[in-house]
Amino acid sequence: MTSNRRTFAIISHPDAGKTTLTEKLLLQGGAIHLAGEVKARGNARRARSDWMKIEQQRGISVTSSVMTFEKTYENGDIVTFNLLDTPGHEDFSEDTYRTLTAVDSAIMVIDAAKGIEPQTRKLFEVCRLRSVPIMTFINKADREGRPCFDLLDEVADMLALDVSPQSWPVGMGGLFEGILDIGSGRVSRPEGDSREFLGKVDEGAALPEDVAEEVELAQAGYPEFDLDAYRSGDLTPVYFGSALKNFGVAELIDAIARYAPPPRPQPTDAGEIAPDRGEVSGFIFKVQANMDPQHRDRIAFMRLVSGTFKRGMKLTPSGLGKPIAIHSPIMFFAQDREIADTALPGDIIGIPNHGTLRVGDTLSEKNEIRFTGLPNFAPEILQRIALKDPTKTKQLRKALDDLSEEGVIQVFYPEIGAQWIIGVVGQLQLEVLISRLEAEYKVEAVLEPAPFDTARWVTGEDSVLDAFADINKSNLARDRDGDPVFLAKSAWDVGYQEERNPDLRFSTTKER
Repeated sequence: MTSNRRTFAIISHPDAGKTTLTEKLLLQGGAIHLAGEVKARGNARRARSDWMKIEQQRGISVTSSVMTFEKTYENGDIVTFNLLDTPGHEDFSEDTYRTLTAVDSAIMVIDAAKGIEPQTRKLFEVCRLRSVPIMTFINKADREGRPCFDLLDEVADMLALDVSPQSWPVGMGGLFEGILDIGSGRVSRPEGDSREFLGKVDEGAALPEDVAEEVELAQAGYPEFDLDAYRSGDLTPVYFGSALKNFGVAELIDAIARYAPPPRPQPTDAGEIAPDRGEVSGFIFKVQANMDPQHRDRIAFMRLVSGTFKRGMKLTPSGLGKPIAIHSPIMFFAQDREIADTALPGDIIGIPNHGTLRVGDTLSEKNEIRFTGLPNFAPEILQRIALKDPTKTKQLRKALDDLSEEGVIQVFYPEIGAQWIIGVVGQLQLEVLISRLEAEYKVEAVLEPAPFDTARWVTGEDSVLDAFADINKSNLARDRDGDPVFLAKSAWDVGYQEERNPDLRFSTTKER
């Protein structure tokens, strides 16, 4: 049943504990039996969602991972969780944005000691752009950190939401003695699994004075949890805990099961498509090459929106126009996988292919709809790329095509000049590019400064566009789709061209 699907993402800035929380959620769901740490010794104890070499070297997530697991509750309900672990760095906000198109809710992880960091805001603004309901997890609550009320106020200010604390630390920064759940009056202790230490506060028993005062302030100062307000994106429930100590994690996954929305309708060019629509439909939100370097594989990640998908059925990609049979769809646990015989709305399946499927493609039985909302964004850094070995031009072109399809980079081919230009949002993407070129494609390259500051997609009537191109050929390039791109030396240059060419559109985004 689709009502038992919960498809959610985890977002945070680096070092907030996102990868550790991912592991502990999988542990709670029985998907793994040993939880490792990012910096633990040996590959066997590494975080399973961080499988790429550069991720393991630097202890950060630079690509989205998909993990599916189930949890059976005492009443017999079985909930299927589709967990999408997003990049933890603001330089990969595009990948985070595309991932958020495929989920129905998100968990926002905040380091209790650091609070809201400047780099955090960009990632969370991306989340707000998608109108995704957010649960907030204040991690590392057992360490010395910011006062609870300050943290809650920061969350409310950043997201422009009401906050509803669902658990409350009794003392922080060395004085941490447990968690008081102000919703039900439960007290948990931090040693081990919190569920083993849950107990009711004796009716009428006096709480410590400082605890009682904080509880009273929280209850008076913050709204009660409202399910409709949360699902509409107007309120965030806040949980305090420690992923490393597996404290508060059980309550968090249970909250996702109980409160997070089931699969939601998705936008198309012909209106929203509801999960209960009979026709099978979905969209590609991510493509990943070389997850298994031994097989040089290429996997397209599809969010199933409607219908019941069955292995072997034929679907038509909007970018191809003719049906393809999907014989080997897969479900993921990080880099591990198994064949999926069926899938329901909300599920994420991987489709092996050799370049047939691209990010933004709609797959459906009748090819009558096109899902929207997966754009490219104008890059903030432009660099030229040059080969150390000029004989490997073909390999470089293939690598850049793959990596631009994944969203790691964008590639622009100038109308004048032989050096291709790489566009990215942040500097770390360039480091990932060079690392993956060498590790996966055996291509050594260097990056050089480009004489441009930003790029804009140019659209308009053919005659007007041709006239513009004749005058500005030295500033024009084509993207990997062959669409014209204006390479600007400054923001002023963009404004000047917009003023001189009112019949052309200079866009910062392009629908994929």
